[in-house]
Amino acid sequence: MRLKFGAHSPQNLLDLQLKNSITLSMNSRHRKTMEAIFADPVRADIKWADIEALFAACGGSMEEARGSRVCVELNGVFAHFHRPHPQPDTDKGAVKSVRRFLENAGIRP
Repeated sequence: MRLKFGAHSPQNLLDLQLKNSITLSMNSRHRKTMEAIFADPVRADIKWADIEALFAACGGSMEEARGSRVCVELNGVFAHFHRPHPQPDTDKGAVKSVRRFLENAGIRP
């Protein structure tokens, strides 16, 4: 497989590989979600469904727990999150927790 440089910026290579050398297949929506999670100031308008899709794209597995809880495993790191309801948007505290979880799992933009 040959990669052409010039028309494609190195930032677009996030599709192929993250800093932790795990090859991923992330689409533009996953990239936008990743950028939103790591944005400063912390955003409070990220849809939880988009975060779950990002976990899956990174190779994570999710398991339903009691109530609205979700257990996520990614690269051997486990975390429990509370799925927001009735609104679909994730609050700032949860976004910070997701950011910390991704960093601990070796996933960074």
